[in-house]
Amino acid sequence: MQKINIANHFISKRSPVFIIAEAGVNHNGSLDMALQLVNAAADAGADAVKFQTFKAEEVVTAAGKIADYQKKNLGIAQSQLDMLKKLELPEKYYQAIIARCKKRNIIFLSTPHGGFASVDFLQRLDVAAFKLGSGDLTNLPLLAYAARFKKPMILGTGMATLSEVKKAVRCIKKTGNNQLVILHATTSYPCSERDVNLRAMQSLMKTADVLVGYSDHTLGVHVPIMAVTLGACVIEKHLTLNTTLPGPDHSASLQADEFKNMVQAIRQVPIILGSTVKEPTKSEKITLKQARKSLVSVTAIQAGETFTSENLGIKRPGTGLAPNYYFKVLGKKAKRTVQPGVLISTKDYGR
Repeated sequence: MQKINIANHFISKRSPVFIIAEAGVNHNGSLDMALQLVNAAADAGADAVKFQTFKAEEVVTAAGKIADYQKKNLGIAQSQLDMLKKLELPEKYYQAIIARCKKRNIIFLSTPHGGFASVDFLQRLDVAAFKLGSGDLTNLPLLAYAARFKKPMILGTGMATLSEVKKAVRCIKKTGNNQLVILHATTSYPCSERDVNLRAMQSLMKTADVLVGYSDHTLGVHVPIMAVTLGACVIEKHLTLNTTLPGPDHSASLQADEFKNMVQAIRQVPIILGSTVKEPTKSEKITLKQARKSLVSVTAIQAGETFTSENLGIKRPGTGLAPNYYFKVLGKKAKRTVQPGVLISTKDYGR
């Protein structure tokens, strides 16, 4: 069975779901907001909190335009470069953020959004795993570069075809690094429910030969919970301090109380799914005798009288002869007198 270890948190098909609070760029360039996001993620019960590591010039040229969803969420048209400059997390902030993560017992992660330089920076910080965003799924040189550090890899697959996903998986495995989880995702913020396509996640499970999770961009919490019921071993979801804050991702994120509710619901999923064995539960075994029925005398039945459909009935409780004895008893002679409302036993009838 495939299993990977991120900072002593095991990820597998049978392990508790690994939940990542995607702080992303929702810190708006503020250290105080970044620290508050760490606290909110820890309070919600997430396993990890993830940021994005980049310098704007390492990500995009001056000609790059923002996506339509970013234009809508920001309310203004601007270049990607201008937008990203405001969302950089200065390197001097990282030690404080990592220290807060350690204090709150939550794993620090960050996406090396700025390419090779960001991978090197995060490697120097000894990050527990590399999480690569969907935009870099076809950036095979970057995937191979990060994979060679032999750390666990988490890779978003938004915007990708199955063929592109397989190429990315092969690229990473070719380095000898088999510690990989891929995340089904739809790169739209917020994502319409008609574009979620959770069955595509199941296709990845059947064909990609790696662990599969889900990165959610829908509004609300029901879709990631559904993903867990379908077998997602990792859930990633955006977290914000307030959905009304300015920025490209806040409006498609969960606030702290909503994120906590999602985590609690996800933790209940394996309990609810329970066992594949169909048998009475412990609580049902107590109820069973009260809820099931037995053979019972409807009228007084004299010794030697024949059991008939008029004097023999089926009623609760289920502590006597089971109903499947009904046709076996019909036509038999009563061996002794039975009063009305009495549960029939094998001692009450003869051959």
